[in-house]
Formats: sequence, C-alpha cells, structure tokens
Amino acid sequence: MQRRQFLGGLTLASLGLLAYAPQALALGGVLPDLDQPAPAFDLDGVVPEGSPLAPQAGAAKPQTGGVREARLALGDFAGQWLVLYFYPRDFTGGCTLEARGFQRDLERFRSRGAAVVGISADDPDSHASFCGSEDLAFPLLSDPAGAVSQRYGSWIAPFSQRHTFLIDPDGVLRARWVAVRPTGHSQEVLSELERLQASRASLG
Repeated sequence: MQRRQFLGGLTLASLGLLAYAPQALALGGVLPDLDQPAPAFDLDGVVPEGSPLAPQAGAAKPQTGGVREARLALGDFAGQWLVLYFYPRDFTGGCTLEARGFQRDLERFRSRGAAVVGISADDPDSHASFCGSEDLAFPLLSDPAGAVSQRYGSWIAPFSQRHTFLIDPDGVLRARWVAVRPTGHSQEVLSELERLQASRASLG
C-alpha cells in the first residue's frame, strides 16, 4: 500500500529533508512510522453519554456536561478505524475550530466504521467542560505528562502539538497529518479514510 504523509505549514526545503530522513521528524519529535503498529495508549478522559463507547466505559463515573469519566486504550478500538488527533488546549480558538469540524462530520466517520478521539494535556474536568460547551459526542483523553504524545512525535512541553493519525482496524498506522490547520481538517481526514477503505476493498 502506498505510504502517505500529510505535512502542513512546512517549507519545501523541510519537506526535502523529511523525505530523506530514516525517521520522519516534525515539530514535536520523531513521528511513528506509517504501515507499522500504532503506538499504544491507555489514558483517562471523558466519554460523552451519546458516544457508542459510553456503555463500555467500565467503571466510568458521572461527570459534568453529560459525560462520564473513563479510561480508554488503543485496544478498545480494535476492529474499527480510529482518528486520533492531538491538540494543544481546550477552549482555544484553533482547537475549538478543529473539534467543531470533527463533531460536524462525526456521523460520516461513524458510518464508515471510524471513531474519533482527541488527546491533549488538559485534565478530565477541563475536557468535560469543553465537551459540554461544544456538544462534542466523541471522547477526549488526558495526557498531562505528554507520555503518549511523545510516542506520536506530538509533544513540546507543556502542550501536545496539532497532529492527527489515522489507524486501521488492525491497529496499523496508515496516515498522518503534521502541523494541522484546523479549517477543513476533518474533511481532509474523511477523504483519506474513504480512499484507504476503497483501496482495501479493491484488494479484497
């Protein structure tokens, strides 16, 4: 399968350096390799009551804003596509715009068997308020020390960087977007998901 990498906001010279580097570099660290198992994660966060994951959230307890606290891991998404996006902070302009885009297109992602999950350094209380304020129906996970963000090359303390990763039902990383521009980003990811699914269908 052809490898694809999406880099926003980089110069042509930077792109040339990335093309020849043994591992792809980005602001935030070393990116995980495409077509390899995605780095594991296991984080606390919040799951909105309307999310398909909410009934499976184990010992999740009620939170504010119609969400429940939960702990989610990569294995919880086995058998489905996963859009895993990292962002700096709840309630900031770009992060709010990006979240609204994913929420707008959420049913289209779900219709294609894909879940959407956001990760930042914010704590679950902040995530609960953000979900309530923006009526978000997808999970937000908390990575305060940046351990998971570092595995995805997406951490400059004290914030996660705006990078997105598309993981297939087998847990393999298939696409990535670096230094994301929030406007229209959800549509970019959705288009690539459709392309990858069409390619898999043609091979099957």
